[in-house]
Amino acid sequence: MKIIDKIYGESMIDGLLEELVFSSPVQRLKGVYQGGASYFVNEKWNVTRYEHSIGVMLLIQKLGGSLEVQIAGLLHDVSHTAFSHVIDFVLENKDEDYHEKIYHQIITDSEIPCILRKYGYDYNKILLDHSRWELLEQPAPELCADRIDYTLRDMYQYGNITLEEINNFLENLIILNGKIYLKNVATAEWFVKTYYQEVIDFFMNPLNIYGYDFLAKTLKLALDKKIINLNTLLSTDEEVMDLLRLSDDKDIKNLLNQIHRRVNVKEDKYSTFAA
Repeated sequence: MKIIDKIYGESMIDGLLEELVFSSPVQRLKGVYQGGASYFVNEKWNVTRYEHSIGVMLLIQKLGGSLEVQIAGLLHDVSHTAFSHVIDFVLENKDEDYHEKIYHQIITDSEIPCILRKYGYDYNKILLDHSRWELLEQPAPELCADRIDYTLRDMYQYGNITLEEINNFLENLIILNGKIYLKNVATAEWFVKTYYQEVIDFFMNPLNIYGYDFLAKTLKLALDKKIINLNTLLSTDEEVMDLLRLSDDKDIKNLLNQIHRRVNVKEDKYSTFAA
């Protein structure tokens, strides 16, 4: 199977990885946007969890990571609900780890354990303790494949960095004792600047915050009124949106009408409001 990725170019995968890519949990991620509510207020904010998951796998592969850690990278986000981290705001989950709490359930309820067994792997040993895989996950400010990929992918997609800059950064990555480091200070400073843009210009963008707030309110109300349930959120963003749009509930419709791409969010010294 040939994969053409915007960041890493052409790559070939087969066998186990190919079967996992075509599994239903991974394919569902094509309809789950990375930025939660962002795509519904800005069509340019359209990176999906699928693109990111493929990217993490490919980056680990390029860094020389084992097949096991490539598998963990590919599957690390399969338990994200529709709208990604918006669910954490709905449930007032300050650790923003709802997807981690349901990870075991999502894996075991899918064909993934069977696919892994076919190739002689035990899903328990690969998937249920990501702390084993230092290339995949590290607390900030350490580098890891997860943080590197979503930063590069988002900032490239949204026009903040160039492919040339990305390639230069990737060429300066090295692995020491199983962890990712950079060859020089200049490249490290570039990534710090780029990650800062990711946080300030995207995560903390007032329009993005507005979208999160209104979508979280909508989902919370829909859950309270039993229009949807938590299992409903194990589908795609658009599938859940369609259910909400079909609702006859006036309060739900009123909230949905405020989540659109014509929103103009303005900030002043004391507040943020939409026009």
